Amino acid sequence: MHDGPLFRRLTLPALLVSLALMLSAVERLFSLDLLLPVPGLRLGLPNIVTLFALWALPAKTALLILVLRCVLASLFGGGASALIFSLSGGLLAFVVMWALFPLEGKRLSAAGISVAGAAAHNVGQLLAARVVMGTAAVFGYLPFLLLGSVLTGLATGAAFLAMRPALLRTPWMQALQREKHRP
Repeated sequence: MHDGPLFRRLTLPALLVSLALMLSAVERLFSLDLLLPVPGLRLGLPNIVTLFALWALPAKTALLILVLRCVLASLFGGGASALIFSLSGGLLAFVVMWALFPLEGKRLSAAGISVAGAAAHNVGQLLAARVVMGTAAVFGYLPFLLLGSVLTGLATGAAFLAMRPALLRTPWMQALQREKHRP
């Protein structure tokens, strides 16, 4: 099996897009309505992949993974409106998490970054809803979404933090870290 830099640069992003799509499909099976009666609130499981990609890969590769996931998920079952909402939330969340990742381990944990990303995702979706629906009334939904963001962001951040030590022990992850931090 190949394990050189070119193989990692081509194969790992494709695997991460696939994993994010699978997590997106899995989260559709579980409704959070019983815990928080906020329609449309999801766990944000694909955010685990985005956190990993921002941590392990160059930002442009992580961004490509996010965009491909949004586009493919909308093609597989969401349509154009799902793409608009997914991309608007996903891109804003990506920018916020990318800006905060340099603080990870210093002033913020990965779980804190995940919460900020979840909140930004919801704000991005509401901005898209404002444009699509033509009313600012959608922002009345924001406090409920932000509460959900704290809970879901902590859950996905904790999942990422739980798997990171095991990942760091793998030779391929060690090689990725060396490549990412090479001058």
